[in-house]
Amino acid sequence: MLVVLAEARFDAAQTEQVRAIARPMILASRAEPGCAGYDYVFDLLEPDLMRVREWWKDEQALKEHFATPHMTAFLKGLRDLNPGPSQ
Repeated sequence: MLVVLAEARFDAAQTEQVRAIARPMILASRAEPGCAGYDYVFDLLEPDLMRVREWWKDEQALKEHFATPHMTAFLKGLRDLNPGPSQ
């Protein structure tokens, strides 16, 4: 099992835009055969901080995930929102 943890900061006013971009990504990723879990959450104390948790069967499953069309669309959508560093 491979676990991925990540964070990104967005302007808190962009929360609904982030959710609109993230929903299709989450649904498609959860449907991938090597995915054992996939979710994004906004921190309750830091509403501009999004945390990512992913569980993959193995490194190959994660590699295949990065090559999906939904990953390409998601990354383009995020770039358009210009996320900031998590720290």
